[in-house]
Amino acid sequence: MTGPARRTVIAIVGGGFTGAAVAANLARNVASDGATIIVFEPRARLGAGLAYDTDNPAHRINVPAARMSLIPDDPDDFLNWMAAKGEPRGDPEALAVDGNLYPRRAVFGRYVCEFVAPFLKSGKVEHRRERVAHIDRHGDRWRLSSSAGTELLADIVVIATTHPAPCAPRRLDQALDGHPRYVADSTVAGSLACIRADDRVLVVGNGLTAADVIASLGLADHRGPVVALSRRGLRSRGHAGVPQEPFGDFTSDPVRTALELLKRVRRAVQDAADIGTSWHGVFDALRSQGGQIWRALPVAERRRLVRHLRPFWDVHRFRVAPQIDGTILHGLEQGRLRILGASVEEVWRRGHVIAVDIRHRHTGHRERLLFDACVVTTGPAHTGILSSQAWLADLASQGWLRLDDVGLGLACDEASRAIGVNGTAEPSLIVAGPLARGSFGELMGLPQVNDQAIFVAEEIAGMLLKPERSGRRVASVAKIQQRPVTTVRGAASR
Repeated sequence: MTGPARRTVIAIVGGGFTGAAVAANLARNVASDGATIIVFEPRARLGAGLAYDTDNPAHRINVPAARMSLIPDDPDDFLNWMAAKGEPRGDPEALAVDGNLYPRRAVFGRYVCEFVAPFLKSGKVEHRRERVAHIDRHGDRWRLSSSAGTELLADIVVIATTHPAPCAPRRLDQALDGHPRYVADSTVAGSLACIRADDRVLVVGNGLTAADVIASLGLADHRGPVVALSRRGLRSRGHAGVPQEPFGDFTSDPVRTALELLKRVRRAVQDAADIGTSWHGVFDALRSQGGQIWRALPVAERRRLVRHLRPFWDVHRFRVAPQIDGTILHGLEQGRLRILGASVEEVWRRGHVIAVDIRHRHTGHRERLLFDACVVTTGPAHTGILSSQAWLADLASQGWLRLDDVGLGLACDEASRAIGVNGTAEPSLIVAGPLARGSFGELMGLPQVNDQAIFVAEEIAGMLLKPERSGRRVASVAKIQQRPVTTVRGAASR
């Protein structure tokens, strides 16, 4: 006689948006009925993560709420959830002049949390409020050790952690180490509280995080001058004032070089202008076709695109909410905010005064600026991913993980299976979310991350249907039965 079959254990490391979405979509798939799904996340809630676990009223979603549904076949699910909850309450500015809702990010965090809550209640998903410390191979399984001293043997591990924190420029970091108003990581809650109302503030970086910082200072009644400095001086753009359809076809005749893609985008922007529409529709088309565009480019051209065109893509693709854009424009009009394209040549301190020598990008003119505070808002330190957490370093040292070929995240194949140093994909080690961006291309906006999380859940479900988990699918994902998801309007299925 044989005992009952051992349950397959799936460990998801990281319980922010990506991890919660993978867990919920896998739990509602009948293929996972004989499996145990465990999410390691030290925060009290699943689904919020760094992006949505914030009480800062200046932090808003930067995509209209109408495009933030977790259920692709029910695009109004988030809107209906807000209506049922009386949201956005106490936030009259959530409704923008273009008629779209841009609620505070904490509201969306609650929505994601409630999406996964039924599976936590039923026991289908287990939330361990522990931080993974180490992972190593144990036979044909993975042994996870937590900071609380517990161990778990898992058959499948999903890497759903976020990007590492920003890396401050070395010269700046060395000169300002220990300064009472030097904020090296503005994503830490309450990090801006050290800045006084009249302080002269240097913001290093000009992306979405910089926009959050500028808006947060405004809400805190900061009155001092602000300089936002980046190498090119490009800031995240706002949304179109009126709804626009995606404009442009970039996949019927795929481009093979970064230069040809640039030329085609410029032509599309001009064609759009000729019919009275803006660049927004062109970039929306690029976003929706991004995966196909990326796959058609050779690796060398992907690197060239990242090196030369990524800053321009980022400021047009990742737009700020109209409320945030209005704050920035108001600061520029008043002269209280300067946005500069320049490089930092020297930094030193005179007591608590920060002196910065800069060289302007286009004119070469040198200028000395004095500040009382400095906030770093540069992008994630992509090259430091493997050393950012001990368990990632473990997997890298054992040869299971390496950086991708374009420097955006972790190497994985088109099934999201991690590729190790020997070039082989490991079916039981899966990369989910933005860290898979090097293979999937467009994986930073929430709709795309949600789609990839659904895809990962379906891949795992397919593996569960085949005991040896070879990674070769035995059934079309379209044929895998899905449980209905309860929404505020009733049951919905994909």
